[in-house]
Amino acid sequence: MAISERQLVEFGLNGYLLLRHVVPPDAVARANDEVDRIVAASPPPDGYVGHHFYWPTSEESPTLPTLVRDGGIAELGNGLVSPNRVGIAFGQTQIALNIPVFSHRPGGPHLDGYADDRPVPATFSLLAAVLLTDQARENCGNLWVWPGTHRAHAAYFRENGARAFNEAKGYPPITWPEPVQIVGEAGDVLLAHYLLGHNIGGNYQSHETRRALYWRLRVDGHGDRWGDCLQDEFLEYPAVRVAIASTSEGPTSER
Repeated sequence: MAISERQLVEFGLNGYLLLRHVVPPDAVARANDEVDRIVAASPPPDGYVGHHFYWPTSEESPTLPTLVRDGGIAELGNGLVSPNRVGIAFGQTQIALNIPVFSHRPGGPHLDGYADDRPVPATFSLLAAVLLTDQARENCGNLWVWPGTHRAHAAYFRENGARAFNEAKGYPPITWPEPVQIVGEAGDVLLAHYLLGHNIGGNYQSHETRRALYWRLRVDGHGDRWGDCLQDEFLEYPAVRVAIASTSEGPTSER
C-alpha cells in the first residue's frame, strides 16, 4: 500500500490518516496472542476499569515490533515523511487497553513527551497505531483526536519558542476544534502527526476491552532538531509540504 497524493493532503490538513485493513487477520491474531501473554503475566487489578498500559521493549517482546516492519506500517510512515525514513523511537511498543465500563469524556487534548524531570521533551515524528479489536462505534475505548491541531500547536511554538512546550506541560493553550473519535476495525492503522492533539476516550458503549498497539516513530536525526520540529509542522514531512502547498489551503509554514 502506498500513500496517495490525496492522502498526503489529508494528512497535512487534518494531522492524521486512518488506513483500513492494513494488517492482515493472521498478524492481528498473533499480536493478540502476544498481548494475552503479557497481560496474563501482570494482569490489571480486579475490578479495574479505564486505560491500562504495558511498555514492552523490543527485546522483551520481539513479536510486536515486527508489525511495523513486516505489516507495512513503516512503509506507510515513510510515504508521509519521504524522502526521509522513520524508525521506532525509544525501543518500545505501547500496549493500550481500555477496560469497560469506563464513563469518561476527555476535557481536551495533550501532546506526548512531557515529564517534570525531563528538560528536553521526548518528542518524535509520527504516532503509529494498529487496532487489535473492533471499535465500530464511538465511546468504545476509542482514541480522540483534534483535527488540525498539529498546525495550531506549531503556530503556538513559533510565537512562544520551543521551550514553551515544557512550560505548558504538554497542554499548550490553543483553541480546540471539535474532536473526532477514531472508529475502525481490527487491522486498521492510524498514523498521526506528533503535534496532533489527542487523548483517551471512555469505554461505556461496549463490554469489550479495547486493545491497540502504539509506536512512536522518529525520522533519523530528529533529536538534533526537535525544537525546530515543534515550530514547523512539515519540517520532517517534505512530501506533505509540497502536496498541501499545491492546494488552496497553502501556504504552509516555512522557517
